[in-house]
This record gives sequence, C-alpha cells and structure tokens, in this order.
Amino acid sequence: MISLSRRDFLKTSGAVCAMTSVGAFRCSQKQATPKTIPLGVQLYSVRSECQKDFVATIQKVAEIGYQGVEFAGFYEYAAPELKQILNDYGLLCCGSHTQLAALVPDQIDATIEFNATIGNKYLIVPWLPEEKRQTIDDWKKLAEEFNQLAVKAESHGMRVGYHNHDFEFKPLDGQLPWDVFAENTNENVILQLDTGNCMHGGADALATLKRYPGRATTIHLKEYSESNPDAILGEGDIPWKEVFAFCENEGATEWYIIEEEKDIYPPLEAIAKCYTNFQTIAAS
Repeated sequence: MISLSRRDFLKTSGAVCAMTSVGAFRCSQKQATPKTIPLGVQLYSVRSECQKDFVATIQKVAEIGYQGVEFAGFYEYAAPELKQILNDYGLLCCGSHTQLAALVPDQIDATIEFNATIGNKYLIVPWLPEEKRQTIDDWKKLAEEFNQLAVKAESHGMRVGYHNHDFEFKPLDGQLPWDVFAENTNENVILQLDTGNCMHGGADALATLKRYPGRATTIHLKEYSESNPDAILGEGDIPWKEVFAFCENEGATEWYIIEEEKDIYPPLEAIAKCYTNFQTIAAS
C-alpha cells in the first residue's frame, strides 16, 4: 500500500530482543523498564507493516519486548477483534491518537465505547486543523474545549489529552501556544509531550516537562539531534536519564511511548533498535 504522510494518515483514521533480520527476532523474557513505568510503541512507527499484516506486526512488537501499543488508526478491525489480538500477544493499549472530529457531541459516545472495548483510557488528539489555531484566543478556546471533553471522558474512566508537533513552540503574539494551552487546561487534560517535536520547535524538552509536573501522563520518546538528523533514541541531544528521572518522580507518567518515524531503518528494525537503546540507558 502507499505510505501515507503522518497528517494524512491521522486524518483517515524481559531480556532485550535482538533483531537478526527484518521480521526475525530472538527474544526471551521481557525486561522491566525504569522503575514501574511500562514501555509502549506508537504504531504509526510501523504503519507500513500494519497495513500489510496487522496481526503479524503486533506479534513482532510483542516479541521485541514492548508492553503496550498506542494506536493511530484501527485498520478496519472491530474493537473486540483488536482487544483479542492484544490479548493473544500479551499487550495492553496505552493510548489512541483520536482526531478531534471523533470527540464532537454526535461522535464521542461511539468513540468512548470503542476505546473502552479495546482497554484504552487515553484519548490523545494528535493534530489540530490550522484554522482552529490561528491566534492566542483560538488556543484558549481549544483549552476550554478540552476541559469539557475531559469531564465527559472522566465519567467513563478515561482521559483526554493533546500531542504536540513543533508549531506549539513557535511564538504567537509573544506567547507559546503550548504554554497557553497548558495554563488554560485543567490537570485532567494530558499534555502528551513529543520530545523530538518539541526540540524541533526550538524548545527544551526537559525544561518543558518540568514546567508542567504531573501533566505528562503519557510521553512520546523521540530523539532529536542538531548535528545528526538520522539519530534514533539514545543517539542525539536529549538527556534521557534526566527525562526518565522527571517522569518517575514528578511527571506522574504512566506510559513511556517510543515513536520513530524517520524511516532510516526498516520500521520493525527501527523500533527494535530504539527498544534496545532505551534498555541500555535505563540500565546505566
């Protein structure tokens, strides 16, 4: 199938395992991740493999050692089928990237029901239409919209959140949209910081996390390197040990989620390398 851009895709929607070749893994018992925070993977990282064979891809994700998956599309599977597939391979759902259009009044009940069935309690909005984020007032209106959505989700044992790109860290009328959104949403709204996107926007990922303790309930672990655009997790500029220390002590973080989308390596190889690097950092 055709490889879609992230924006188009979203709109349409242990011992360390060693990879010996694409799709071939040696794997034994899963390692524990730092402290008690489990490790998941954003399935957008392996979107092309999911499109070819979703079940086989989920099996390989589990063999690498990941404990959960965050969805970015459901590949036309019904919710009970998805839950059974996750159960078959011992995986949990650690989130779903859910378009804002799926949370409007005439859609939100069906969205909540679907996610409840697959065992997901994190509804993370991954993208905002440009026309909804033109001004600081727009961001304040979005914050209030998320506050209202959070109340609805909370009544079903779920949380609503927002995942950043880079534009939230570009000054708008002298303010950063991320700060405006964070400061005008209540504590039930998840600030799912994508560390790499944050750094690409010109901000400091660790400092951004520290500014809003307790809000990074789930966090995207993505590398950034000023000198090496091909760097994957553990090979760039982000101080991962300090990030992990924050998440474990102040962040109230419930899931680490690796996302690797640069396509430097074949997708399954890329997330296997990220997993190995994560474990090496965690053990050091």
